[in-house]
Amino acid sequence: MTRPITMVPLEVWAGVECTVNRVGDQYFDQLERNGHAERRDDLDLFAELGVQTIRYPILWEKIAPEGLEKANWSWADERLGRLRELGIRPIVGLVHHGSGPRHTSLIDPAFAEGLAQFARAVAERYPWVTHYTPVNEPLTTARFSGLYGYWYPHGRDGATFVRALLTQLQAIKLSMWAIREVNPAAQLVQTEDLGKIFSTPPLAYQADFENERRWLTFDLLCGCLERDRPIWHYLRSLGIGEEELDLFSQTPCPPDIIGMNHYLTSDRFLDERLERYPVCCHGGNGRHRYADVEAVRVCAEGLAGPRLLMKEVWERYRLPIAVTEVHLGGTREEQLRWLYEVWDAAKSLKQEGIDVRAVTAWSILGSYDWNSLVTRADGHYESGVFDLRSRSVSPGELSLPRPTALARMVKALATEQYYDHPVLDVQGWWHRSQRLLYPPVNCQLSAANQKQQTNNYQNFPRPLAIIGARGTLGKAFARICDMRGIPYHLLKRQEMDITDPSSINATLANLNPWAVVNAAGYVRVDDAEREPNICLRVNAEGPALLASACAHRGIALLTFSSDLVFDGAGAIPYVESDTVAPLNVYGRSKVEAEARVLRACPSSLVIRTSAFFGPWDEYNFVTIALRQLAAGHRFVAAQDSVVSPTYIPDLVNASLDLLIDGECGLWHLANNSAIAWDELARLAATLAGVNASLIEARPTRELGLAAIRPTYSVLGSERGLLLPALDHAISRYLGECQLF
Repeated sequence: MTRPITMVPLEVWAGVECTVNRVGDQYFDQLERNGHAERRDDLDLFAELGVQTIRYPILWEKIAPEGLEKANWSWADERLGRLRELGIRPIVGLVHHGSGPRHTSLIDPAFAEGLAQFARAVAERYPWVTHYTPVNEPLTTARFSGLYGYWYPHGRDGATFVRALLTQLQAIKLSMWAIREVNPAAQLVQTEDLGKIFSTPPLAYQADFENERRWLTFDLLCGCLERDRPIWHYLRSLGIGEEELDLFSQTPCPPDIIGMNHYLTSDRFLDERLERYPVCCHGGNGRHRYADVEAVRVCAEGLAGPRLLMKEVWERYRLPIAVTEVHLGGTREEQLRWLYEVWDAAKSLKQEGIDVRAVTAWSILGSYDWNSLVTRADGHYESGVFDLRSRSVSPGELSLPRPTALARMVKALATEQYYDHPVLDVQGWWHRSQRLLYPPVNCQLSAANQKQQTNNYQNFPRPLAIIGARGTLGKAFARICDMRGIPYHLLKRQEMDITDPSSINATLANLNPWAVVNAAGYVRVDDAEREPNICLRVNAEGPALLASACAHRGIALLTFSSDLVFDGAGAIPYVESDTVAPLNVYGRSKVEAEARVLRACPSSLVIRTSAFFGPWDEYNFVTIALRQLAAGHRFVAAQDSVVSPTYIPDLVNASLDLLIDGECGLWHLANNSAIAWDELARLAATLAGVNASLIEARPTRELGLAAIRPTYSVLGSERGLLLPALDHAISRYLGECQLF
């Protein structure tokens, strides 16, 4: 794919997800959960990305929870001092979706003055800091805290919403005035989520209202909210006095940079036809009942998109713009596509003369539980530029952040203004038909906007070559690549025989893949005892030849190994560096394959895994067990062989992410568990509601197996535990497959 390199100096900023929101009396602290509160060395990792500006938290709730007289500045001193040494400019945030220390709240008249006093103290202690965001996304926080009841003080009415909003805006003004008394050149970078609202014709009045309401943060700070606007009368109807509103126009505090935050879920669609949507989306305004859903899931044209929203901001305020949060929870290629789409839109607008300053890679360390709007602590983690599901330096220590493909993208954009990867040749899911969950509706988005969002993609992108068209794993890769929008070619043995060098080279030359997944192999563990030469040729010699060909052509390679490379003498999960000692021919073939592949192509990714089960084949252990038990038949399973079963969709998705990340060497992937085969059958039966009493547990030696198995082959990892727990995997398996 050809993308012209631009010399436009658009900056790449970074940001740490730092929300400290309150639900009841419980605080949800992202800095504690992501470990950054304890890891100063993260800052050096950020510097290696080449970014020179970072949104960084010096939060009121954390520094001075009991008042300024008891403030503890040690953390802020160390972190800001290190950023200064590294040459990274912080945009200091003082409240991030928070409500302040316990003694105050967003509807407390003392909140604004209290934050201003803290802001002055910050400015006095760090007079070299030039950029501030006193309160992040005040309108969004007011909606979540005062209108929807999600966060403290859990209001569910317009009056609480408006009071929370005006309190935060007053806090921003007072804080900037206090800061500028210390540092007159200090700049306000004011952030807000500016999602656009669409609707059916009967609900146009509600969409119009919400589309005006979304500007309140900037209208009030800029002092441009006029008395004849409907939103003025809305504020007045909720008890806000004219004097208070006039004060915003008389003493404005316009942002020096408007920080536009935008997510794929930000744009909404309102529809009174409730039967089209699940009950969880139903709501209303007292006049109409309607569903409120993500616009991208229903609008026939897709989403408004970052380009249109940036143009709207510019045309309304004519102030410098930065996109201050770009994050997508999902698979790696979709994260890359979203960041690049926002970058491309910002770059094109800058070239047209619009003052766009930067695009911010947000959630640089990922985020926790935003799928529930941080109302629960479920441990749902979304990785970002770095992935925290990685090894720790020693037992009990925090995990070390692992750079993902996003890290390479951020570094390339920061230093060269350009990045390329084959997965960028395909549109993100938000442009593909699979995005539509509901009957599509025309949202009247302009054709020019749609053209701009879709004109950078190739008609014939380079494919991923998947070897193993007949096998369970190969078919799963093809299915999931379809879901993820990764072009692929699923190869039969007639198309590529990996034991034949000429066949390998001819196929690679013809396909020109960017990567190869070897999902083929000899898998009959017991038959391998009778056919050792065939097993070794297919499992070891073939992958070695493939690795050599990939190394010669500079093609990435992903291939698979097994837990059967271990002898089971241990009693703790095996990690990648543990000594291999296979007990059977199949295990020996995999040991030899690992060594030969990595010797021929050291950049190869070799994944050890264990005990497949999945929703798309009939012959895995879990499916067979449940069918037998559901039919009232006895089911025999080993009671003394402990494994870590692996849900195939989880395995394939994680493997693809690692491949895109450019990871290499050995990596263990299995769902987090240590369970005997009979216990696995019992767990699956329990979760499926099937009678488990027909499970007959026996010693492995009584099962008549030709190949010796290790009694313990549980896979752990010293590189990263990427797959979820086994019971969670089985629950999703049961929801996906149709067993009965």
